[in-house]
Amino acid sequence: MASTQEDPLTSTQISTVTADPRGLIFIEPSAFADMDDWHAAVAELRQDSPVVRVEAEGWTPFWAILRHADVTEVSRRSDVLLNTERSAPAPDAQYDILAALGLEMPATLVHLHGEAHFKYRQVTSDWFKPAAVKGLQPVVDVIAEEYANRLVELGGRCDFASDIAIPFTTRVIMSIFGIPQSDEQLMLELTQGLFGAGDPEFLGEFSDPGALVADTIEKFSAYFDDLTADRRAHPTGDLATVIANGEIDGAPLGSAERLWYYIIVATAGHDTTSYAISGGLEVLLRNPEQLQDLQEDPSLRFNAAEEIIRWTSPVRSFFRWAQEDVELKSGIQIPEGDVVLTCYPSANRDEAVPRTS
Repeated sequence: MASTQEDPLTSTQISTVTADPRGLIFIEPSAFADMDDWHAAVAELRQDSPVVRVEAEGWTPFWAILRHADVTEVSRRSDVLLNTERSAPAPDAQYDILAALGLEMPATLVHLHGEAHFKYRQVTSDWFKPAAVKGLQPVVDVIAEEYANRLVELGGRCDFASDIAIPFTTRVIMSIFGIPQSDEQLMLELTQGLFGAGDPEFLGEFSDPGALVADTIEKFSAYFDDLTADRRAHPTGDLATVIANGEIDGAPLGSAERLWYYIIVATAGHDTTSYAISGGLEVLLRNPEQLQDLQEDPSLRFNAAEEIIRWTSPVRSFFRWAQEDVELKSGIQIPEGDVVLTCYPSANRDEAVPRTS
């Protein structure tokens, strides 16, 4: 299945490629238990081909895009490689359950494209401009100091992810949202129910991940309906007020759109960040000389933050749906109607990308 820019696969050729069973590593939860092994396996796949055909029972077949140039190309070609309500990679049954229960399909910024995406982004865009983010820094600093002190109080031994990284990032995003501290644990549990449904640790009383996801969305809906009513009656300066009173083309956000706007901010806003923080600390502890460099020269923190995000790749992948034949940078031809998976952890460790000092 090897391909080079000098000998690209045409649409006809790629349609005859046999699925590579090694590609199951992108969708089997157990494969992510050891990320060192995962990266080693993906590096081998990346050397074999720019894309890997993946077919699995219960999943829409897709092409895993592994190289940096191709993932960048897919991300930029929003004109023909679209977000859809199934942009988050998941078994088909998970979405079917939502439909069967009469729940609205996801409609967040990662599920929308084109003009709809632009208009929904505009609802909160002012909140995430540099000046606005800078204005939030004093609040973040206070919370950071609180958790730095907590780390000291733990006496040098703790589960950093659960004791520090997760509650710290939860507190930050919930304070921006305007959600009281008393509800932070509920938000965390709902986040785990939505993003961790495939993990037995989070199933609780449920035996089926799809049922847990459906139950979680219903609880989110009830909570945010109450929050919307409160912020409409008593608007404040928080992000929840912006969403509750948000409008598109002069009309209030629809109930489903508003719900998913809340969800994506409340969940992804801290889940990815906590993973980057805990994963970044882990790799620094594995490389104590780099940790020492950072301790001795705090100005390195900006480069360190960028490198930690690259190394941990807290956002793993999205599906994009081809609306017409598309040729990637590597020369690979993706046929109209096919699905591609943007594998960010692979792209972020692509050996073809020049390293900078």
